Amino acid sequence: MRAVNRHFRHDVLIIGSGAAGLTLALSLPASLSIAVLAKGDLAQGGGSTWWAQGGVAAVLDDGDSIESHVDDTLRAGGGLCHKDAVRLTVSHSREAIDWLLAQGVPFTRDPSPDKEECAFEYHLTREGGHSHRRIIHAADATGAAIMQSLLEQVQKRPNIELLAQHVAIDLITSSKLGLPGRRCLGAYVLDGTRDHVDTFAARFTVLACGGASKVYLYTSNPDGASGDGIAMAFRAGCRVANLEFNQFHPTCLYHPKAKSFLLSEALRGEGALLKLPNGERFMPRFDPRAELAPRDIVARAIDHEMKRLGVDCVYLDISHLSADFIKTHFPTIYRRCLDFSIDITREPMPVVPAAHYTCGGVMVDDCGRTDLSGLYALGETSFTGLHGANRMASNSLLECFVYARRAAADIERCAAQSAESPALPSWDASQVTDSDEDIIISHNWDELRRFMWDYVGIVRTNKRLLRAHHRVQLLLAEIDEFYSNYKVSRDLIELRNLAQVAELMIRCAQNRKESRGLHYSLDYPGRLETAADSIIVPENACEQT
Repeated sequence: MRAVNRHFRHDVLIIGSGAAGLTLALSLPASLSIAVLAKGDLAQGGGSTWWAQGGVAAVLDDGDSIESHVDDTLRAGGGLCHKDAVRLTVSHSREAIDWLLAQGVPFTRDPSPDKEECAFEYHLTREGGHSHRRIIHAADATGAAIMQSLLEQVQKRPNIELLAQHVAIDLITSSKLGLPGRRCLGAYVLDGTRDHVDTFAARFTVLACGGASKVYLYTSNPDGASGDGIAMAFRAGCRVANLEFNQFHPTCLYHPKAKSFLLSEALRGEGALLKLPNGERFMPRFDPRAELAPRDIVARAIDHEMKRLGVDCVYLDISHLSADFIKTHFPTIYRRCLDFSIDITREPMPVVPAAHYTCGGVMVDDCGRTDLSGLYALGETSFTGLHGANRMASNSLLECFVYARRAAADIERCAAQSAESPALPSWDASQVTDSDEDIIISHNWDELRRFMWDYVGIVRTNKRLLRAHHRVQLLLAEIDEFYSNYKVSRDLIELRNLAQVAELMIRCAQNRKESRGLHYSLDYPGRLETAADSIIVPENACEQT
């Protein structure tokens, strides 16, 4: 018996169940009906927030200041940060942490709170680019601690419905239905538990789907980081910006069985050193801040040394510190490395750079509103202007909380004047058939990630980018034909989105005729005097709201 297309109606549809999505849901009034869609199983931590180790950057200690945090962020961002977005975010950092504490997040307390360096009652660590200790954390599993606390709070709210195994396919807009105005009305969603597409109508739709680091062969991100929100928003007519700035985390564990395991920057913040295979330190040759230089500098230095020496990895060594300190501050990393027979209290960890964070995204205002009325974008999906050409460590989670709370206030304000969404048509699957050629999906997925790694990686050239652009155009055409003729699956949806975002990344990179932050070109090694965003306007661009 063929499954029936179901229709759902909510006040707010949140696509994504990470830090930004859950914060928004909890910050909205209980009078609004809310649906939160998760691509995977919530209990398995499929989103990127679950894997965040380091913590949240915030001005919490008396020795720190908003000005210092702002200056550090601007410096790390390579002259491309939007100063108003930076100041807005940082000035609300203490408020965001107080809110998280009220949700029950078990941040690590400082064992010696009276010391002058850190008078705040919670332990603060330091990461690359920061001039002060300002990273509040829960040991080395901050993301998991935050997610567990937020999920517990969400489950207490009867107006919030959490739906696992739900993958958004495309946004439904008034223009697509031939209706007046430029408004998002909801989304078509694949229910993985039924293998069928349902229609979700909502007065407000929020994209909190994470980034697109899965576009690269080597990444610290989980499999779901396929740029869904960015691709859906662009197809719906929203502008995107600065997608050439893809942050490569300098230190992912290099081991054949260690899939996507990140070694937190907090290791270097507490004194871990980067070394060559012969034990020699190399970061002081690249930057006076050495291991605490911003991530783009550290990642390029590692990439340079690996290519210069022809080695597969370099090493991160914290074994000179006491074993008790290491086990107390980095219990997750210690146990995980032991799984691979690496005792970090006695020996260095083999590391390589891996794609970690998408600094660009869907253009939004200071409340998370996109170009399309009724559509918001938050977290890694969005482009607020905070990160500039290089995200400073632990600013990303802060951005999630600050902008999610601002978007909630804006939605609450607009809800009183917002009309109900009109009746929406069902998903039309009458012209498609089941595919017996799924090998095409896996082949295209692999090809895309390999040429993005080779041609649009840490170091770029015009020739490499041109080759990548030719390849992605061919893939997009092939994927579009497949999408038009066969029944959708999660793999096909993610491949379609990932290819779209890859094409946007390549175009942004081709448009930037300089080297700045995370974008380094051998053809344009210098930096232009004037910093400008790389903005791509879709052909069906929405009127700015």
